[in-house]
Amino acid sequence: MSGRARIIRTVCISGFALFVLLSLGFGFDPGEKIAVNFAFFSLDMLKVLPCAFILIGLFEVWVRRETVERQLGEGSGLRGYGWVLLLSGTTVGGLYVAFPVAYSLFSKGARLSVVFAFVGASAICRVPMAIFEASFLGVKFTAIRMLVSIPIVIMSSELLGRYLRKRRYAMVDGSAA
Repeated sequence: MSGRARIIRTVCISGFALFVLLSLGFGFDPGEKIAVNFAFFSLDMLKVLPCAFILIGLFEVWVRRETVERQLGEGSGLRGYGWVLLLSGTTVGGLYVAFPVAYSLFSKGARLSVVFAFVGASAICRVPMAIFEASFLGVKFTAIRMLVSIPIVIMSSELLGRYLRKRRYAMVDGSAA
């Protein structure tokens, strides 16, 4: 990360912390609500993320690259999309967990379009979210939403994957920064 980016990040974090502290000190109601919501959100993330990252680490160690390439790689066809739909349905923690899993899949040889489908599907196809949605909006609504959303996610992922493959897309290694 460049020096300028560090300064910007430090200023933003310091500004947020100062705003919250001043809001709590002076009784500014919107700032107090922001502080409470931030605290609850942080606690929820601290409950989910460590377990998720341990599972991602185990995936990195235990699952061979050849297996991922065979099931999700260039020759996987529709089967690859089926696997990522199943995987995304069980993902907890939302996109905070989905992005590291997507990076892990890509680094182990998954096709780029399949990785995009995983990210899209993990935003719309999680089982707990579907159950919650069905209980409030009905099973029919949830089924229609899934039947419409899943093909759109797969088609857009395939199109984006082809577009980037034509442009010879390569993942930039961010560890050197």
